Amino acid sequence: MGNITLSNVSKAFGTTVIIPNIDLAIEDGEFVVFVGPSGCGKSTLLRLIAGLEDVSGGTISIDGRDVTNEAPARRKLAMVFQSYALYPHMTVAKNIAFPLKMAGESKEVIDKKVADAARVLNLSNYLERRPGQLSGGQRQRVAIGRAIVRQPTAFLFDEPLSNLDAALRGTMRLEISELHQQLKTTMIYVTHDQIEAMTMADKIVVLNAGNIEQVGSPMELYLKPANLFVAGFIGSPTMNLIKGEPAAKLGAATVGIRPEHLKLSTSEGEWKAKVNVAEHLGSDTILHVQSEIAGAMTVRADGGADIHHGNTVYLTPDPSRLHRFDKDGKAL
Repeated sequence: MGNITLSNVSKAFGTTVIIPNIDLAIEDGEFVVFVGPSGCGKSTLLRLIAGLEDVSGGTISIDGRDVTNEAPARRKLAMVFQSYALYPHMTVAKNIAFPLKMAGESKEVIDKKVADAARVLNLSNYLERRPGQLSGGQRQRVAIGRAIVRQPTAFLFDEPLSNLDAALRGTMRLEISELHQQLKTTMIYVTHDQIEAMTMADKIVVLNAGNIEQVGSPMELYLKPANLFVAGFIGSPTMNLIKGEPAAKLGAATVGIRPEHLKLSTSEGEWKAKVNVAEHLGSDTILHVQSEIAGAMTVRADGGADIHHGNTVYLTPDPSRLHRFDKDGKAL
């Protein structure tokens, strides 16, 4: 089981409040991603769950057991950090086996668990190598393997891919997602990258200044953002947000429209605009335009669109895809 419940959890350092009050339920087997900008409290929240930080108030329960004041080792959680924290003088096999050895497991049990973890992580051919002989992705898999052999109630990942290049991050995203499908174990994953959140999560928790702005599936957050913060944070390119008179005519203080929900034409449309930058990405073309009525906007067009800097285009928003927000930024 891997149910984790936070009830009225808060964290302050002196008079500085990092996390005001949070209630959150994580179900057994879920892949939950904490996402938000730097300094929003996501890593602190993860460390509170792990027991690496003491809560200032509230309770944390795992499978119905209050673990608020329990030591990290008693929570049966395994944490994977941004830094691999591997022992350079040990082989891959010995690095993976280290927590089992410290727990006093027999050689037979250690060998079996290490072999099983290595097979799951495609490390079987690297067990006799040392970390210095591995790529960044392989070293991260060793760190994950060291967590797997402990057979934890839940895995906690603290921005584990930040040290990898873009291509390797994409590969590791897939590997961690596949690992979750194999193990069916609860995973909590912290990232500032909303693309990682969208592609990996069963449930996303969007944090801002220590507060939970919204909890939901990736598509729930994408299609029905609860407020302007979520609307502007989730999605790449970000949602266009229109204020002032153009928004008032559409019935709200602020109106949002995603780049792919603007119909693009070179001859006619509701909003005339001039192209400032055209990013030709192959499958898509991302246009950054200045509209005469709605201001600066981003448009997602077909990859073959023959549109360039300085061209005049016309935009028509899909009325069924408009997001309306009141003066306080809450979705209408």
